[in-house]
Amino acid sequence: MRTFPGITGAAALFLLILGGCGPSRPTGVVFGEREIRVGEREITVEVAITPAQLEQGLKYRRSLPKDRGMLFIFSRPTAGGFWMKDTVIPLSIAFIDGEGLIVDIQDMETDDGARSYSPPRRYLYALEMNRGWFEINNIRPGDRVEIGRGESRR
Repeated sequence: MRTFPGITGAAALFLLILGGCGPSRPTGVVFGEREIRVGEREITVEVAITPAQLEQGLKYRRSLPKDRGMLFIFSRPTAGGFWMKDTVIPLSIAFIDGEGLIVDIQDMETDDGARSYSPPRRYLYALEMNRGWFEINNIRPGDRVEIGRGESRR
């Protein structure tokens, strides 16, 4: 273990333990939050909209609170895929078109990023939740997601 001048062994151990309890590896990327409605469920999501946020996503997170997720908002419809490189939380993803309809839902496996997850057609939004959340909440392709146009709150 690396130590810093003036920090005793007990203090260093405390800092090591405290560092292991955090939600993720520090990345410097900050996300806003907003409320959205998925089917009949209202949930809080972190919003990824800037290039840095879109690239970071849920990488390095150790957990995701129940009924919370991350909403990726793209500037125009895209067909690009998602992968799980550096993501250790098992996730499910819903791809959502510009009208707010779910195009596809897929379960994603944690891996080294070798597999890409893409829907059968273009989408404007993607919503990542804990794996199985959509199934547990009876959310299916064709269901509506109300994202709103309001500003994200921090």
